[in-house]
Amino acid sequence: MDRPDTANPFGDFTKMLEQFKLPGFDVPAIMEARRKDVEALVQANQTAFQGMQSLAQKQAEMLRTTLAELQSLTTQLSASGSTPSPKTAELIQQSLHKSLADMQQLAQAAYQTQAESYAVIAKRVEENVQELRSLLQQQQQKT
Repeated sequence: MDRPDTANPFGDFTKMLEQFKLPGFDVPAIMEARRKDVEALVQANQTAFQGMQSLAQKQAEMLRTTLAELQSLTTQLSASGSTPSPKTAELIQQSLHKSLADMQQLAQAAYQTQAESYAVIAKRVEENVQELRSLLQQQQQKT
């Protein structure tokens, strides 16, 4: 069995469709259009993935910064030998809550963006399927 060509995944499919030799049916043109659609999907996925990586890095940096601030505060309190006041504990709690809330907002924004991107891509895929069906029906009616 031949190995599929990963550089051109449409090659085998194109050859198969060309065997049917449908009049007025430009297989290479259709396959080229679909190849471009797939390339656009790949690029969109790469962009989304890079965005998610960037978001994760920002979240991690926010958490590191908050934890470093908390560590500095606790080190200062330990060095002074004094007992932390209720106000200090409240400041620590507020700092942690703010950091977690910021990270949650980033995650929600990323999720919303990803959902919207997926909806656009899914719509385009559906349009392509409808265009192909319409083209096939037109060709069948001509024959």
